[in-house]
Amino acid sequence: MDKTCEGLKVLIVGAGFAGLTAAIECRKRGATVILFEGNKERRQLGDIISFGSNSGRIFRSWPGVAEAMDPICHHSSGLDFRAFDDTFLCRQSWEVEESWGKRFNGHRGEIHEIVWNHALSLGVEIRLGSKVLEYFETDSEAGVVVNGERISGDVVLAGDGVRSLARTIVLGFEDKPKSSGYAVYRAWMGTEELKKDPATAWLADPTVDHHVAWLGPDVHFIVATLQKGTACSWVLTHKDDADVEESWSAPGSVDEAVKTVKDWAPVVHSIIRKTPQDKLVDWKLVFRDPLPTWISPKCRIALMGDAAHPFLPTSIQGASQSMEDGVTAAICLELAGKKNVPEAIRAYQKIRYPRVLETQRTGVTNRDNWHKADFDYVKKHPETVKLPRHAWILNFDCAKHVYDVYEETVESLRRDPDWKPDPRL
Repeated sequence: MDKTCEGLKVLIVGAGFAGLTAAIECRKRGATVILFEGNKERRQLGDIISFGSNSGRIFRSWPGVAEAMDPICHHSSGLDFRAFDDTFLCRQSWEVEESWGKRFNGHRGEIHEIVWNHALSLGVEIRLGSKVLEYFETDSEAGVVVNGERISGDVVLAGDGVRSLARTIVLGFEDKPKSSGYAVYRAWMGTEELKKDPATAWLADPTVDHHVAWLGPDVHFIVATLQKGTACSWVLTHKDDADVEESWSAPGSVDEAVKTVKDWAPVVHSIIRKTPQDKLVDWKLVFRDPLPTWISPKCRIALMGDAAHPFLPTSIQGASQSMEDGVTAAICLELAGKKNVPEAIRAYQKIRYPRVLETQRTGVTNRDNWHKADFDYVKKHPETVKLPRHAWILNFDCAKHVYDVYEETVESLRRDPDWKPDPRL
């Protein structure tokens, strides 16, 4: 374990992938790390989650983690695109990306458990049932109030989700989430029922992982199989203007999901109909305008992950960018040292902000490329539906990048102490 952060006390709020990554990266550099999680137990909830090769290299830098994840993850050589009437459009191969590194797609809860256990093995203190109700900072410390206890550290990294309390502290006002105009039906299930129907039995093939996307006007449906044909995950993105004030996640209805694809190919209906009702979630996609800042006035509290920048699923980068946040924050703290925490936090924001903003935008452009397509045109030019796979996003080593640009970033901040990020860029 490196000792470059020895003496630094880091408080982290939220045990998602942003918080766990920050905890691991700070701890392996010698910091004392306390991670606060509001839930009373580590939850195994969720369905499929995707990590690009940019975050895959982070997993591979943690001894034993990638090896533990590989058997439970999805392995396919590409994505097959079909129109809503089941007309085959094209196949997008991932072969070109192999040199960029390994991708990991699997069950959120199973992957989370592996990362959680790695954090514990390094000595990260995780306090469950610790809902943060208040943040504070002075010129020399920052902290949280948890279950009536006031706990101080050198810095607070807040990955407390899309309804972040820390977000309110940083901004100075409550910034409520808004509907993006879309929602996703999501499911993770076994393939026992799929095997019984000749139309869907192919999804239970133990020799190959399938990955298929059906596209239609303002709707897309993606199915993936994994774990030797025993597990199936699907997502159905559709228009939805429901209010997200109270909840953005609720039990889904199989009948309502089928209605969103009523004129589609029977195979899509069959997959949805074979989904157990208790395995279906209706997830409202939350939108927030880019924040004017991720850091508090005294630069000792910083937002990470969804608290700073919620992503649409069509970016396929939300979790990966959260992990990049955690790595970047840890390295900035390492390079600045205990006496220069505010400098580290300002550098973290300046390094991360433009990359995150540009990556966020791909979620909208990818979605609209599918949802707003002219399908008569698409059938004549099927290659137009392929996902842009940007090297600048995926073939990226965030740790190396921080080490490369930290000094020049700090120098620029010293020349311009009033610098603020511009969300319009």
